[in-house]
Amino acid sequence: SAAVLLKMMPDYTGLAIGIGVGLVISFIVSFIVAMPTLRLKGDYLAIATLGVGEIIRIIILNMTITNGASGISNIPFLINWPLMFVFTVLAIALSANFKNSAIGRACISIKEDEIASEAMGINTTKYKVTAFVFGALLASVAGALYATSYYVIKPETFGITNSINILVIVVFGGMGSLTGSVVAAIVLGIINIILQPLAELRMIIYALALIGIMIFRPQGLLGTYEASISSLFDFKSHFKRFTKAGKEKA
Repeated sequence: SAAVLLKMMPDYTGLAIGIGVGLVISFIVSFIVAMPTLRLKGDYLAIATLGVGEIIRIIILNMTITNGASGISNIPFLINWPLMFVFTVLAIALSANFKNSAIGRACISIKEDEIASEAMGINTTKYKVTAFVFGALLASVAGALYATSYYVIKPETFGITNSINILVIVVFGGMGSLTGSVVAAIVLGIINIILQPLAELRMIIYALALIGIMIFRPQGLLGTYEASISSLFDFKSHFKRFTKAGKEKA
């Protein structure tokens, strides 16, 4: 939606309207998709969400407004790196507030043990739908910024490869840590640049890395650890934590 509107209104007004329209569309679509799919569990949920993503990609592929397989080109470049950094910080702040809210704590409880959460009276479907929609809203803004950061976008831009990349970032960093996701995104971004000459083998290397992480460190790089300004300089606590981890392994 942002790319289409930016072609009509190649300025920041068009970008703002595009982001707004994208938020509305993503809210409606994610809510409709979440209600039936989030009643599933485990592998079935993953398969269902990947299937829905592929259906949406095929629909976009056959739409005239998106120019089909050719995609949308000559998109105005409006977002520079400082602005992108501001949006990133805002997204992290919103995610941190969501995680620390009552809804976020309920979602963490569901992640740890869904059956126990249901036994405690938590409406698991309601909170899973809320988390799903929240993630979709953030993704819609990211998509709008992505569109104006590149001169062309195509349906395959948002295919299963990008979904796998995001999955690798989350698993590598730790599914319970925002800090881990940020660190993993930076590390994997650097690795992605290094592996540019090996584009054909990049996804194979990613897959092997994902398998290795799940076998040797299933909790991810940082597990559930969250960094803060004060904790970054608390070297004593860091030393104690890593010493304790070493003793537990021994």
